[in-house]
Amino acid sequence: MTTEYLLDREVERVLAALMPQNQLIMRMVLRNGMRLSDALEFRTDRLALCGWYVEKKTGKRRRFGLDARLLADIRAQAGPMWAFPGRNGQGHKTRQAVWTDVKRAAKAFRLRQNVAPHSFRKTYAVKLLAKYGDIEKVRRNLNHTSTSVTAIYAISDVLLERRLRAKR
Repeated sequence: MTTEYLLDREVERVLAALMPQNQLIMRMVLRNGMRLSDALEFRTDRLALCGWYVEKKTGKRRRFGLDARLLADIRAQAGPMWAFPGRNGQGHKTRQAVWTDVKRAAKAFRLRQNVAPHSFRKTYAVKLLAKYGDIEKVRRNLNHTSTSVTAIYAISDVLLERRLRAKR
């Protein structure tokens, strides 16, 4: 089952119910559209308002940006090596720990769709498509190799959002 994007009110509810560190991680994902694994592997010495990182999945370079408040919040809890240190202090936080917390938060609000950390990347894509109206810009921003992959993220979810709004 694929994950689905979230409406703004659902994003706020899930974020509010997350553990503080996981909330920061998901805010970073939502701000940049990065994959969870890339956010988790962010090193403390790379934290800045903007910069570049190499995507773990694709090996491609990608820009990131943080607003001053998010950057300060991440720095306040960062470890000496990892922006999001794990429990034992040796490594970074695990994908499984964040995934479990996101699932728990979504369940607490009885959200019907399949919500997982990747839902925040999809939400980012839908917002970009709504902002620019250009699937090619969204594709480039997400570093997808083809527009058809981006369409799976954005277009089907935009159509779903329109149906939801029409019912209101």
